[in-house]
Amino acid sequence: MDRFLELRTFVEVVDAGSFVGAAEPLEMSKAAVSRYVADLEARLGVRLLHRTTRKLSLTEEGEVFYVRSRELLNALESAESEITSRTGDAIGLLRVNVPVSFGILHLGDAWAAFKALHPQVNFDVTLSDRVVDIVEEGFDLAVRISTLQSSSLISRKLASTRMVLCASPKYLRKHGTPKHPADLAGHRIIAYTYWARNDEWEFEGPDGRVSVRTTPCIRTNNGDTCRAGALAHQGIILQPTFLVGRDLEEGTLVELCPRYRSTELGVYAIYGSRKHVAPKVRLLIDFLVERFAKKRWPN
Repeated sequence: MDRFLELRTFVEVVDAGSFVGAAEPLEMSKAAVSRYVADLEARLGVRLLHRTTRKLSLTEEGEVFYVRSRELLNALESAESEITSRTGDAIGLLRVNVPVSFGILHLGDAWAAFKALHPQVNFDVTLSDRVVDIVEEGFDLAVRISTLQSSSLISRKLASTRMVLCASPKYLRKHGTPKHPADLAGHRIIAYTYWARNDEWEFEGPDGRVSVRTTPCIRTNNGDTCRAGALAHQGIILQPTFLVGRDLEEGTLVELCPRYRSTELGVYAIYGSRKHVAPKVRLLIDFLVERFAKKRWPN
């Protein structure tokens, strides 16, 4: 029996919380997973897992063995990464997390283009506006659009975008055009859930910082939905130029209160550590930097 595979199977079962959950990443049947764990317990002469009809839990010996097994597997992965980093080849699975709207609009074709250059790479791309813990959740790379607070993570800037207050001409003809952010209090607002705390929108203008409490008529966790509502003449939005820049150029949306600017954001590639960066990650970051070196949206 392969002792390394026994360890990996045991760790996958613990991480997944079930034999069934471990079967898919291991590309085994549930019966094979169960057999590997049973053989491991028999070889060690101890029970590692409590099994019930509802869940699995670690025994006291299992907890000790899990920690040691995880350390061994992590050390092996680190050693492999260090060696493969010397070859310079992009090989293996890349797990990437990107924001939903940005991922669809500006990265939808990027993964296939990178794979065409590096055919030994496979992708697992997750689109989510939630800020994930890339280390804890096992992502190689994340793209984030933010002001980027200090962090233990490493970042490389890809591009910039700014938040723009805007609405459709038809909405403005019907409801009037706000001249100052304070005027938003009397308007229909379509709000992005993750943007403002307590519906407060902040701007910098000739009279300094201005904070306005809005009352959304529509609230959503997706920027495309905000944009669609504005294009349907339903209200005012605050959205990034990577999403509404073309609309502003074409006149289907109009920028409001241009003397009062909202936040400028960076688009960053985020990864876990500068040490032993796998070639697949380094090459993907270089690819994205080159891709966004050419301006991709009006700012």
